[in-house]
Amino acid sequence: MATLASQGAKTNAKTKLLDAAMHVIRQKGYEATSVDDICAEAEVSKGAFFHHFASKEELAVATAEHFAKMAGELFAAAPHHESADPLERLLGYVDLRAGMMHGDLPEFTCLFGTLVQEVYDTHPAIRKACDRHIRAHAATVQEDIVAARHQYAPRARWSAEGLALFTQAVLQGSFVLAKARRDPGVAVECLSHLRLYLEMLFKP
Repeated sequence: MATLASQGAKTNAKTKLLDAAMHVIRQKGYEATSVDDICAEAEVSKGAFFHHFASKEELAVATAEHFAKMAGELFAAAPHHESADPLERLLGYVDLRAGMMHGDLPEFTCLFGTLVQEVYDTHPAIRKACDRHIRAHAATVQEDIVAARHQYAPRARWSAEGLALFTQAVLQGSFVLAKARRDPGVAVECLSHLRLYLEMLFKP
């Protein structure tokens, strides 16, 4: 019984570190975030940190996985999936993302974009993790794009994969603008243009 309790405490400390890293890195950036910052946010000791992670880079890669899992569960449960119309599902996804853009910037901006803009040339492991997760999320959007193209634009010559990645490019760019202006409103406006573009693309 003591072993199970000890294991639970270790798991809890690891989750606390992942949650803390997710928040602090989005707030301060990767390089400006120290192990001490993460431990303080997580309210765990430095010894606990190095019990679970060999380095800050290893934590960042694990945090990207943690963020991707949480986001995947959130988007999978979103109500727009209930629509039988693939275009409505696609537009519902854009509406969902726009609706999330409020409050403090670190709470809705993307960890992957924050990380990869800063470390793409210095930390290949982090860059590859971010690329993998961004593409995996884009692939879930691509499923509805493929179905919508079949139904509404069967002769379209553009790539469904390219359009799915374009949605992510608009999202990541909108986050950058929101940070530059310290205003989520500009990000919401960008997504309203994305929505209009998708409507015109499928229903010219």
